[in-house]
Amino acid sequence: IGVRLVGSEMCIRDRFNINFLKISIFIMSNNLDFVAKLRNSGLRPTKQRIKICEILFGGKETFHFSINDLSKIVAQKTNEKISLATIYNTVHAFLGKGYLKQIAVNSEQSYYDTNVSDHHHFYDEDKNQLIDIHDCEVEPVKINKKIPGKKIKSIEVLVKVQNN
Repeated sequence: IGVRLVGSEMCIRDRFNINFLKISIFIMSNNLDFVAKLRNSGLRPTKQRIKICEILFGGKETFHFSINDLSKIVAQKTNEKISLATIYNTVHAFLGKGYLKQIAVNSEQSYYDTNVSDHHHFYDEDKNQLIDIHDCEVEPVKINKKIPGKKIKSIEVLVKVQNN
């Protein structure tokens, strides 16, 4: 692949040792992953939905959010006007395909997690915040009751905490 840098691009590349081709390939690769996730979820990959994907899946760390939290993050990180309905519909489409996990903390409030593996959580009622509990921080949970014709698929504990 031949790339021709001119003027200020060449100066930036030389001064900061930036490889624009690697950056472009990385961004394009991520966008292709986002487009695939959207299409697999039955959604058209619009510019707004790709921005939502960048926020949800583009970081190194997983995180927890409510729909309103995500709406605020989207507003802060993008110059796009993305409706709450688009955010809601995108999150629920991803939820349906297993790209996100829903954690109901009570009958009125749900949070979503980009870490879809089985794991436990603390819910801080004072801060309205979910905190991951790692496997090494919990003894195995033993369930003595059996339900005829059923087997345990997973065990995920939500521990609610508050200030003293």
